[in-house]
Amino acid sequence: MTGRTPQEARRRQTAALVAFLLVQTLAVVFFIGDVIGDLREDPQSIHFIFEALVTGALTLGVVFGALALRRTIDLLRAQEAALDVARGALSEVIEAQFAAWGLTPAERDVGLLALKGLDVAEIAEVRGAAQGTVRAQLTRIYSKAGVSGRAQFAAYFVEDLMGQGLKAQTRA
Repeated sequence: MTGRTPQEARRRQTAALVAFLLVQTLAVVFFIGDVIGDLREDPQSIHFIFEALVTGALTLGVVFGALALRRTIDLLRAQEAALDVARGALSEVIEAQFAAWGLTPAERDVGLLALKGLDVAEIAEVRGAAQGTVRAQLTRIYSKAGVSGRAQFAAYFVEDLMGQGLKAQTRA
C-alpha cells in the first residue's frame, strides 16, 4: 500500500490524463502539418486520404478526450465539495450529540480522538494524560451514549451517514 489518500490518487490520475492529452495534442499538430504538406504534393493519393482521415480521427479523439477530462475534473470537484460539506455536517452532528449526552470538554476531546481511530495509549499521549484516565473517560462516554464499547460508539455516527438517522433522537 502506498499510503496515498484518495484525493492524492485522483490528482495523480488527473495529472496523468492531462499529460496524455497533451501528448495527443502534439501528435495532432504534427499530423496536421504533415497532412498540409501532403496536400500540396498529391491531394489525390491514397496516402494523403488515409493520413487525413487518421488525423481527423485523432483530432476528434483529442477534442472528445478533453471534454471528458473536463467533465471528470468538474465531477471530482463537486464530489470533493460534497464530501467537505458532509464532513462539516458530521462534525456538527457529533458536537450536537456530545452536548446532548452532556459530555465534559475533556470527554469531548477523548470522544473525538476515539472516533478518529486513536487507541487508548495514543489518546493518552496526545492529551498528556494517564492511560487509566483515558480508559475511565471512555467508559463514562460509552455509558452516557448507551453503548458497550468503541465499535458501537463509532457505529452510532456511521449509521447517520448511511441514512439511518441518529438514535439520539429517540434516546435523548
